[in-house]
Amino acid sequence: MREITVPTQRTFTGSDLIPVVARGRAATVPRAVPFEYHDGDQWRSVSNADLVACVDRIAAGLVASGVEPGDRVALMAGTRLEWVLVDLAVWTAGAITVPIYPSSSAGQLEWILTDSEAKVLVAETDAHVVVVGDTEVPATCTRVLYLDDGGLEALEADGDPVAAETLEASLATLDPDAPASIIYTSGTTGRPKGCVITHRNLLSECHALLDHPIGTMAQHGKKTLMFLPLAHVLARAVTYTVFLGEATVGFWDDTSTILPRFADFRPHMILGVPRVFEKVRDGIAAKAGAKGRLQKEIFGRAEAIAVEASELRGGDGLDDARRPSLVHTIQYKALDVAVYKAVREALGGRCEYAISGGGALPDRISHFFRGLGVPIYEGYGLTESTAAATVNGPGCQRIGTVGRPVAGTSVRITDSGQVELAGEIIFDRYWNNEEATAEALRDGWFNTGDLGSLDEDGYLTISGRAKEIIVTAGGKNVAPGPIEDGIRAHRLVGHAVVIGEARKFVSALVTVDEAELEAWAAENGHSGKPAEDLVTDPALQAEIQFAVDDANRQVSQAEGVKKFTVLHRDFTEESGELTATLKVKRHVVAERYAEQIEGMYA
Repeated sequence: MREITVPTQRTFTGSDLIPVVARGRAATVPRAVPFEYHDGDQWRSVSNADLVACVDRIAAGLVASGVEPGDRVALMAGTRLEWVLVDLAVWTAGAITVPIYPSSSAGQLEWILTDSEAKVLVAETDAHVVVVGDTEVPATCTRVLYLDDGGLEALEADGDPVAAETLEASLATLDPDAPASIIYTSGTTGRPKGCVITHRNLLSECHALLDHPIGTMAQHGKKTLMFLPLAHVLARAVTYTVFLGEATVGFWDDTSTILPRFADFRPHMILGVPRVFEKVRDGIAAKAGAKGRLQKEIFGRAEAIAVEASELRGGDGLDDARRPSLVHTIQYKALDVAVYKAVREALGGRCEYAISGGGALPDRISHFFRGLGVPIYEGYGLTESTAAATVNGPGCQRIGTVGRPVAGTSVRITDSGQVELAGEIIFDRYWNNEEATAEALRDGWFNTGDLGSLDEDGYLTISGRAKEIIVTAGGKNVAPGPIEDGIRAHRLVGHAVVIGEARKFVSALVTVDEAELEAWAAENGHSGKPAEDLVTDPALQAEIQFAVDDANRQVSQAEGVKKFTVLHRDFTEESGELTATLKVKRHVVAERYAEQIEGMYA
């Protein structure tokens, strides 16, 4: 059994609680700007003084609504300033925030409201009015408010009679070991479980990131653009890390229009999930292809040179760097002017690095961005570990790994190859689920259910989920992740799901990236042809076969994909095949496409 611990000297008291720190900042540096939001055609600043004044008014409204210390308040909204205002207000009232993804269905909302016994629901849009209308809101939830319909203003008006002393008394009920939040897991394998995250868990995560080289994102004067859902534990943890470091967070909720925000906010750091970075790369490639064959070839060469430059650099702290050839150096300098600079400008012109979490980032994407001058640092964690348990960073990046443990965290690999974690970032328990808690937490260690390995320097590599390991009819164990990542590397592929449990051979369902499919159709004289017909075109099938063959080279013959079926549309969260963090719900895909799967084995 291999194990590594990174120690910490930090301890926490009531004065370290985030809402308490906010009040202290309002008194000592009232004009400093922790947050910005986009209003109309410009960014507007929120000072520390304005932040706390607004938070107190909302907290007073919650207290007037009957919220008492220890009560739960559900928050169903996108990435916006008001999310943080409500979160801080819930804590100021001594209560517990229950984040709900804004895309949640009525069934998901009903389960979370019922299980958490939330007293108040703060929702957001007209769309949520419909979702709530389809929900049997439990009797324990006595009030529903909508941000876009004056919900906060109503709370503030209700809170006018509440004295400041009452809020101080409510806030004083908190201590580092009090629950800060109940965060429900994404539910890739079944009904979501509520992870009880304490204030100590959250503070440990935030300060561990501040103590890591990656903490430069939170230095005074730096700006982070936040567009991931704040219900995602990583987005929330990074937001408060930047706040505690006295830097600035800007909020934007629409990823389809994120490029203009990169340009006008000009972030020093970007936080995303793998699919975001894949789409950024694919978008750049599509724009180049739209300008003609020459531009497409130039981008292809630029990508290859950037990847090679990163690979030559090797891993930080290792003696595996190689000197580039003269030809490579000349080509790189020319392409830096022609291509790489434009990519950096598209990200705002001063982005120093990005952080990726929520799933495996393909090595090719990591090398591409590092090669052009904007490294993406991959980390690893779960809701149960309050976000990152390990992370790469400036001066400590090894592509293909998810980094070393953050301060105060231990990682070990069991004899069966499973990753276990310990430390103050590990959640307290599953809400109302003693059986699941006992199964996950044993002797101070949390069994993640992931498979991995530690190298000699303590860098962790994740190879897959133990529950996702496929055992074929011939007894071969197959980890689907690496094969799926290999197939997804092709520009036409949206997602790939490997099949093969108790089957004679391994097969795959492959979805198409709809934007890339449209571009491919135009390139091949099939514009206007329906997707159902395009996916059966022999030329497109040959493209997907190439992607499958390329992925198969990375595994043994018994693990390779023998047959595949191309689906004419991509998986989406709206259709129920992806979670809110864009992970594939394998059980849903298996049920929905059972006929196609059986067809491959007929």
